[in-house]
Amino acid sequence: MKRIICVGHAAIDRIYRIDHFPDRPTKIRALEHLEAGGGMAANAAAAVARLGGVVELWSRVGDDDNGVKIRRSLAGAGIDTRYVQSFEDNRSSTSVILVDGSGERMIVGSRDVNMPSSTEWLPLERIGEAGAILADLRWLEATRVAFEEARRAGVPTVLDADLGGREALTDILGLTDYAIFSEQALEEIAAEEAVEDRLRRIAAMGPRHVGVTLGAAGYAWLDNDKLERFPAFKVDVVDTTGAGDAFHGAFALGIAEGRPLREIVRRASATAALKCSRLGGRAGLPTVDELAAFLLAHPTARK
Repeated sequence: MKRIICVGHAAIDRIYRIDHFPDRPTKIRALEHLEAGGGMAANAAAAVARLGGVVELWSRVGDDDNGVKIRRSLAGAGIDTRYVQSFEDNRSSTSVILVDGSGERMIVGSRDVNMPSSTEWLPLERIGEAGAILADLRWLEATRVAFEEARRAGVPTVLDADLGGREALTDILGLTDYAIFSEQALEEIAAEEAVEDRLRRIAAMGPRHVGVTLGAAGYAWLDNDKLERFPAFKVDVVDTTGAGDAFHGAFALGIAEGRPLREIVRRASATAALKCSRLGGRAGLPTVDELAAFLLAHPTARK
């Protein structure tokens, strides 16, 4: 099986489950708390590994205690961490995440703005043998050079187009094969337009596939300029943190495996739904056998 290379963000998440979000500043008691590995590219890589894929992460962490925790969590998830670089005197990314009783979350993230952005140390020669490259927008320089090399090598690219990185988005979309937006990120581009019109605007920038994850409303994408939709699977939602990351990871794996698009979307949607059944960005990620059993029990997604 060809490896998948994920490029971008890795972090430590500190997650607090609460009953509900307060309507004004106050003190509240957490019902549950955990600390776990997080970050968009890292969570996507974990989804790939959990589903039986071979995956490595290209990322940056600080040479600090959180960096050690991040590396340990990645290795524990079955991710190749040889190209997770530690930088002395820099801080690793952390997030505080509040999750309410319905599974919705609020994220407060901290990243070191002085983290070195150089890419000279990246093993770009490995891209030509990869099955797919998945990247987020948290390390723009690395996403750009990886996608440039993937384009030269004919390797498909999948972009996690979440919030941030807007200043470089046009250039990166020109190097992207599969651009998958979060609902908020797509609204940021053109909130006044219908979903299909926003997707058409993105498609005009170069990607051959443009879609958007819509949470409980499922996934929407353009097929020959026509809007297609796949509804979300119904599960008991505990925590939506990392659901989009899980979707991206499963999507990239499906591309590397050469599956038909609608099957890829179905498997990615099921992976994201199962992730939502447990607290944390990686807890709940299914194995390939668990995913197969879920899909057998849910031949169609119903609200």
